[in-house]
Amino acid sequence: MSDEKIPLRDRIIVALDVENHAMAKEMVKKCESHTGFFKVGLQLFMASWFETVDWIVDRGHKVMLDLKFFDIPETVKLAVEQVNSRGVTFATIHGNDPIIRAAVAARGDMKLLAVTVLTSFGEEDMRAMGMTQSVEDLVYYRAKRALELGCDGVVSSGLEAGRLRTNLGDRLLIVTPGIRPGDNVSESLDDQKRIVTAGMAIKNGANYVVVGRPITRAEDPARILEAMQQDIAVS
Repeated sequence: MSDEKIPLRDRIIVALDVENHAMAKEMVKKCESHTGFFKVGLQLFMASWFETVDWIVDRGHKVMLDLKFFDIPETVKLAVEQVNSRGVTFATIHGNDPIIRAAVAARGDMKLLAVTVLTSFGEEDMRAMGMTQSVEDLVYYRAKRALELGCDGVVSSGLEAGRLRTNLGDRLLIVTPGIRPGDNVSESLDDQKRIVTAGMAIKNGANYVVVGRPITRAEDPARILEAMQQDIAVS
């Protein structure tokens, strides 16, 4: 997917990692002057179910529903079908080949993103699980397989985005979480381990970045959004 088709306004997906629907509405209103794309994750979805999703879509914005579906294939298929009627733009899934195939078959007009390796996962976690390959190799393998099975894209750290873009081409959507301002790209300062700035992620090949705390905990979320968009524009 060519980046030329993605407006700068849509590049940053604000993660609404808040406690309830009222807080989500307040954050959307603070940010919508600079972005029209918002992520609803497990915490908020458990608090409001589809209320927040429907409200954002009715307001004319896009939603990334980040529930990381993972279950037996038939259950995942039925869950994806439930989401199809809600106007969601992106939905995330985990899974082996049968699960991914089931989700792809049920997706309708919605785009599916396969989660590769969570950005909180590092090399030491790979060793602890008995894996000898690198995080980068695992991300690449999972992304390649997801694309072959019909997924529209992947969720991946910006650190691996370059290899994915170079080897898998423009058909693959790359959505990158773990985004931090330039003064906080350090493992010692964050519970995320594979983190980059917004500009670095886009320069490395990501189409979109997902940003939560740096925006939602800021005194002026719109100002942070604007600064990150400027970072992206010059990347």
